[in-house]
Amino acid sequence: MLGAIIGDICGSIYEFDPVKLNDFTLMLGDVRFTDDSVLTIATADSILNNKDFVINYKKYANDYPFRGYGGRFQRWAWSKSLEPYGSYGNGSAMRVSAVGFYYNNIDDVLEKARQSAEVTHNHIEGIKGAQAIVLAIFLARTNHTREQIKDEIENRFNYNLSRKLADIDKNYCFNETCQGTVPEAIIAFLESTDFESAIKNAILLRGDADTQACMAGAIAEAYYKEIPQYLKDKAFEIIPKEFRDILDEFYKKSKLRSIHNVSINIERKNNGYYKILQNTISKGFKFISDFR
Repeated sequence: MLGAIIGDICGSIYEFDPVKLNDFTLMLGDVRFTDDSVLTIATADSILNNKDFVINYKKYANDYPFRGYGGRFQRWAWSKSLEPYGSYGNGSAMRVSAVGFYYNNIDDVLEKARQSAEVTHNHIEGIKGAQAIVLAIFLARTNHTREQIKDEIENRFNYNLSRKLADIDKNYCFNETCQGTVPEAIIAFLESTDFESAIKNAILLRGDADTQACMAGAIAEAYYKEIPQYLKDKAFEIIPKEFRDILDEFYKKSKLRSIHNVSINIERKNNGYYKILQNTISKGFKFISDFR
């Protein structure tokens, strides 16, 4: 989960000022934590302390305002509404990483991801994006290969993960939808060689840099099982004490619950659920800040 927060912080200065070359150093400049980190912590707090996702997301958004929240989410957080608003923005996927680290079977991981997403992002694509990220995290931390992770995500969610970053980069533009950012963030991980390169790959997409680095960073942490110390040190300088305390509690509890050195047999459930997606995916997207 710390990998998600580090990715968010590293990408924060590139969201609207894309880096042009891959020869850059992480954690330099006026980096900060954004809404991705705030809501990642909110999700972890909800899991650890059995708090309602709706109430907790609203609380954290109001406790940490002006952190780059999407327009629709911000209006929802400030309102009295407890109802979702049909979003398919990547806000559901950016905040969900704690689920992939905490639960120890696929059914629980996917169900809790759905619950965390649908309180705001109840569009099928919003749910799908969150589930894809947590499944990638779960498979990575349970010692599955990149190819196994790729195959399972493609089969379950109908994402095309066979593209190469070099090809994506030619036509890619800023996008805040799950369907326009989650597959690319996973590919950023798939083409990485270590934690740092996963973050850099996501930033070099020159899209929604903080969110895509957040997602890629979470998967990379689960897969590589280590994060460079200088990145951890800098992140802990930047985030509030409340975040540090929740991270500490989360890692202590999730360590007790974690699966070590296991290999699971993946049973694909072809119940037709995701075939519905083919009828809901739009053919083209443009930047609309309200997606989140």
